[in-house]
Amino acid sequence: MRGAPEQPPLTDPFEIGGVRLPNRVLLAPLAGIGNWFVRLQARRYGAGLAVSEMVSSFGLHHRNERTLRELMRIHPEEHPVSIQLFGHDPEVMRSGAEIAARAGADLIDINMGCPVRKVRKTGAGAELLRDHELALALARGAIEGSGLPVTAKLRSGIEAGDRSGFELAVRLAEEAGVAAIGFHPRVATIGHKGRPDYALTGELAERIDVPVIVSGGLKSAEAARRAYAESGAAAVMLARGSLGNPWLFEEVTGARTEPPPREEVVTELLWVIDRAEEHLGTERAGRYLRKFYPWYVERLGVSPEFAQDLQRNADLPEARSMVAALSALSPSL
Repeated sequence: MRGAPEQPPLTDPFEIGGVRLPNRVLLAPLAGIGNWFVRLQARRYGAGLAVSEMVSSFGLHHRNERTLRELMRIHPEEHPVSIQLFGHDPEVMRSGAEIAARAGADLIDINMGCPVRKVRKTGAGAELLRDHELALALARGAIEGSGLPVTAKLRSGIEAGDRSGFELAVRLAEEAGVAAIGFHPRVATIGHKGRPDYALTGELAERIDVPVIVSGGLKSAEAARRAYAESGAAAVMLARGSLGNPWLFEEVTGARTEPPPREEVVTELLWVIDRAEEHLGTERAGRYLRKFYPWYVERLGVSPEFAQDLQRNADLPEARSMVAALSALSPSL
């Protein structure tokens, strides 16, 4: 076991497998959310790296049209970018990683921590904490298929008292050759409840010789800095706290000390609407954006009724007009 080094500032660059990242504040993979424009947004506000939403290795392997067209879309300004894959077959993972590399990924991440039942039922996500040999084979397949640095994101275990994720992380670093570990120090069965065990993250950071990136519970700049200090990790990974709040990246890096004014929030939401329409077309974007609106409008102090009207509205031109009008509205509307 090596001694933990003194932590550098979060604004310092670091490397994952030779890929240089400009700082240590990253966007975590967000299932169903982390498409190219969400990643690009995070990079615009200072994230050192953005990881994609989880992508099915089987979808890539079998050349599913929507998977290739939508989930493999990478904007030229979002590099470096990591594509997260999930699955349970090493050969399929090898194939999927190869396709992701050809699409322009700079890194490949493997999901070994998703607690969602339908993912675990396939033997993927957090279920891999029960089968370390399979997890190691998946990592090796991704490395061989992509030729890129491969990372893995894990939970600390499946149930209370279980350290299987910790133990697997050590083996992934020492035996499979992964370039970094994303570590969420809460067990899968509790989801996002309870306080993450940042001390366990610190134990892992001292144990292995690749960067450990801490995630879980980082909903504010203060929480992110505290987790970084308590864990001894190489970087922090923001997730749900950044939804509708890309300014959090600036806050964590010290580039911003005050919340954005109303006009800036409105402008940013309009940018999101435009990018969603570009990505999905008018009709699909109108439905897709319903989950995005509440994240932004809660920062504007509008009434619950107004927020609900906007969320129910799938007509994109009308929704855009409603959002644009928010700049001139009183907070109590």
